[in-house]
Amino acid sequence: MVSARTAVFVVFALNGCALGSWAPRVPAMSTQVGAVPGSLGLALLGASVGLLVAATITGRLVERLGARLVMALSTVAAALMLAALGLATSVLWLGLTLFALGAAIGVLDVAMNVGAVFVEREAGKPLMASFHAGFSFGALAGALFAGFAASNGWSPTRQFTLAALAAILVLFTVVRALPGIKPTHQPTEKRSAVAPIKRPVLWLLATIALCSAIAEGASADWSALLLVSEHGIGEGPAALAYAAFSLAMAIARLTGGALQARVGERPVLAGGALLAATGLLAAALISSPVIGFVGFALAGAGLAASFPVALGLAGEAGKRADGSGGEREIAFVTSVAYTGFLAGPPAIGGIAQLTSLSTSFIVVALVAALIAPATVAALRAGRRERERSYC
Repeated sequence: MVSARTAVFVVFALNGCALGSWAPRVPAMSTQVGAVPGSLGLALLGASVGLLVAATITGRLVERLGARLVMALSTVAAALMLAALGLATSVLWLGLTLFALGAAIGVLDVAMNVGAVFVEREAGKPLMASFHAGFSFGALAGALFAGFAASNGWSPTRQFTLAALAAILVLFTVVRALPGIKPTHQPTEKRSAVAPIKRPVLWLLATIALCSAIAEGASADWSALLLVSEHGIGEGPAALAYAAFSLAMAIARLTGGALQARVGERPVLAGGALLAATGLLAAALISSPVIGFVGFALAGAGLAASFPVALGLAGEAGKRADGSGGEREIAFVTSVAYTGFLAGPPAIGGIAQLTSLSTSFIVVALVAALIAPATVAALRAGRRERERSYC
């Protein structure tokens, strides 16, 4: 029988697969709809808006319907929108479909993290990084399938439809094992009197997730186009850049929990930020396909811990005495992080339109490096908040 931990891991993987299936085909979709970098960036903005809008309402949705139903419905919706994406024939159609896909993924993203927190607390040990490794493995699988499809001349329509059907079939094998509980609150225990928006520690954790989202989104949406347009390689091999990014991230996440337990959050997050910045700079500045692949692999490894550790710390910041809580805090950090997906695509497209994609990735590298000082500030703010609560 499938366990709740396995079922949640599979849902994380399906979420990653949706991104991995789409992102490497950006060059093909750009050609299909006749987009230039600037208009393509605006179309990609649709997915980011959908993500952000959905993330702000999902906490209440999970409370009302339960994690299992929300995860199942949003997974099916994302699969259907992925299939519809391949039918786009204009920039407007592409943007609207990406909005719907982003909304479905945004609901799924928050719901699956709530489910992951529940499983983690039941297990009594840190599991968040391993669940996010599932996302990375799913993104890798999707990227490899996209590379195969591109190399063999498949249209995005054919590839996206097959990926969507596979996702729905896999979901049906694990849906019964997904955690179906609804968050409950003890009548005698008041929720935190301080709203998430008023807590500095959550804003700093959200900054970590935000910078990570910008860098990860740039690697997903623009890595293939960077290698095609400025490194001069074919679309099929270029799709493997995001595969290298996803594989390195997945491996780092599988081992990240043990490393975090050994050295702590600060070295893992700050060191990872510098590693990611170095990789992105190398991919942007050195005109070599091999260096490009290595650079994106380094970026994937360096960014691996940022998002899951930030969400894990946010969940701990909202934990109640009875062991529940953290849903509002996770939703808040996720919502702020999604503004990275909102601002990133048009910003990168705009910079590329005025200068080049290489210049855009230099900027992204600087953003990734900001995770280091944000980590130091977030941990200090967390300590101050705990000290005040003990007084």
